[in-house]
Amino acid sequence: MAAEHAEHALTPSGYIQHHLSFMTRSVGDHPFLSVNLDSLTTSVLLGILGFGFMWLVVRRATAGVPGKRQAVVEIAIEFVNDQVKSVFHGNIATIAPLALTVFVWVLLMNSMDLLPIDLMGRYIYTGIFGLNEWRHVPTADVNTTFALALAVWTLMIYYTIKVKGLGGWIHELFCSPFGSNPLLWLPNFLFNLVEYLSKPLSHSLRLYGNMFAGEIIFLLLGLWAATGLVGTLFGAILSTGWAIFHILIVALQAYIFMMLTIVYVAMAHESH
Repeated sequence: MAAEHAEHALTPSGYIQHHLSFMTRSVGDHPFLSVNLDSLTTSVLLGILGFGFMWLVVRRATAGVPGKRQAVVEIAIEFVNDQVKSVFHGNIATIAPLALTVFVWVLLMNSMDLLPIDLMGRYIYTGIFGLNEWRHVPTADVNTTFALALAVWTLMIYYTIKVKGLGGWIHELFCSPFGSNPLLWLPNFLFNLVEYLSKPLSHSLRLYGNMFAGEIIFLLLGLWAATGLVGTLFGAILSTGWAIFHILIVALQAYIFMMLTIVYVAMAHESH
């Protein structure tokens, strides 16, 4: 049985299937209630480490010449504030903390894709913790990206009702954008329904698709590196080149996710 498993693992399909397997655990006896422990654990740990680091830096911030760590945090905060100001013309204290949280957290989760998947799997996850199935890129899991998008979507609706009132929101659903004629209530509602449903879908699938594709490319290059000396040489060169290019994708996708968050929440403060 072990020999058969090893033989299966050496095939291209077995290699890819192994690295794309989540550590999934069911909640109770219901087959649809399951949790990907690897995505959840990695997300929580990155959140604690990332924001714990920023909290410590802010606690120790000085008014004089900033140190390297303080300068990095200040640059990140100023960058996010500038992006919020370019889209939202109200009190940025409403949106800026959310945008900073989204940007930093998604950036950290995306950056996990830059870790060598085979080395991490063999020496860290399996070698130290004895985990045979562990995917360390939370944003390559559609459950993670959809949960983030749903959180932003919920906040968007919350701010819409807070700013315009429940009656104002309902009026907007049925009377915008085509007018308040009763004959247009249904078309208005259907139009707004499509808009509301499309936002979390596009928000989540864009990030997931890019990170999942990047993970697949790393796996394919890893397969090439296993074909022999020439394959190892070219695989190493191409993997290095893709990793350098992937840094741009990691940062760009975090930026896009943050900007869409800003836009969606800013739209909640505006009227049609």
